[in-house]
Amino acid sequence: MRKSFKLDEIDCANCAQKLEDAIANVDGVEKVSVNFMTQKLTLTAADDAFDDVLERVVKLTADLEPDCEILR
Repeated sequence: MRKSFKLDEIDCANCAQKLEDAIANVDGVEKVSVNFMTQKLTLTAADDAFDDVLERVVKLTADLEPDCEILR
């Protein structure tokens, strides 16, 4: 399953790259893209595990970039 989410308050391109690199290492993530210019996160994971993977990604994002929020 592939879904895109709006990112609120991603501060810079370096932050977006740091976040993308960290999310790519989360168990269950098949593919991830964080676009600073469009403020968008695109996440691909298995259909049956997508919600669990998304929760881990949301928690990781809050830890790495406290000002950034994934809008669902």
